[in-house]
Amino acid sequence: MNSLSRDAQVKIMEGTVNNAEKYLGQFCMLLASYTRKNARLRDKVDMLVRQIMDFANTENPELRRCLKDLGEELSKIQDYRQAEVERLDAKVIAPLKAYGPLTKSKRADIKKFNSVRNREIKELENLQKLKQRNPLDRQGISLAEANVQKASVDVNHTTHQLEEIILKFQQQKLKDIKAIFSNFVTIEMIFHAKALEIFTNAFQHLNNFDEEKDLKAFKSKVSISELENDARPSSSDSNSTLEQSPASQPGKPLREARKDRRKSSGSKRQTKTRVLHAHFQEDESEEEEEEEEEVEELQDVSDDEYNPYAKIRK
Repeated sequence: MNSLSRDAQVKIMEGTVNNAEKYLGQFCMLLASYTRKNARLRDKVDMLVRQIMDFANTENPELRRCLKDLGEELSKIQDYRQAEVERLDAKVIAPLKAYGPLTKSKRADIKKFNSVRNREIKELENLQKLKQRNPLDRQGISLAEANVQKASVDVNHTTHQLEEIILKFQQQKLKDIKAIFSNFVTIEMIFHAKALEIFTNAFQHLNNFDEEKDLKAFKSKVSISELENDARPSSSDSNSTLEQSPASQPGKPLREARKDRRKSSGSKRQTKTRVLHAHFQEDESEEEEEEEEEVEELQDVSDDEYNPYAKIRK
């Protein structure tokens, strides 16, 4: 009965150590992954802050100030996130890692107890066999009983040692689990409290951003109407230009100006044609007058005088 109860106790001890090794190892892996992802998140936000700062340098002063304030607040959060990562590594992951070799040590203690227990069982079996084979061998039976008693003493001693070891292990495990998860919750509360405070400041910076002021500054840079007003000539210059060229009249279409130029060029051509025609008419009239004068002279000349004159004409 005592042996059965002892075996049950050992099974409970083995189950305690095995469960601690299994679940605390999983906690360690998952929390280590959580910490690494926080570190990667920190790196990604640092990249985001650099991009925000670069973009802010390309904008107007109002938006630049807002984005730089936002980037500084995000950078502060990443400083607290870095502290969070370091604290998780020191106060959460490191204690969980320690349970790897610790559980192996406890399993070795259980294995030692099992070997002592198996030796006791073997001595009992030898005693039973000896009694069955040679029940009259008192000396052999006495020696076997002495070995059984010695093995039982070793088992009892090892059992008490194992009980103390497992009790200390369980006590340490409960204390460590409480401390580990308390540290985890405290670290996360501190980080999120600081992050909430800084995010509040970042929201205020964004809320104070004056969109109209920034748009007004941008409009003053790209406004075309002011540039056109500066580039337009004065009224006196425009009037003189209008008198010189009808095509430069404001509001007059380009097609009408071209028609006016064509009309003016056509009238000039007609005037030149008339002048040339009049000139040719004057030349023709002068030739006709000369011919008439020659005819009159010939009429006044006699036949005798005409012959030599005709020869000269020939």
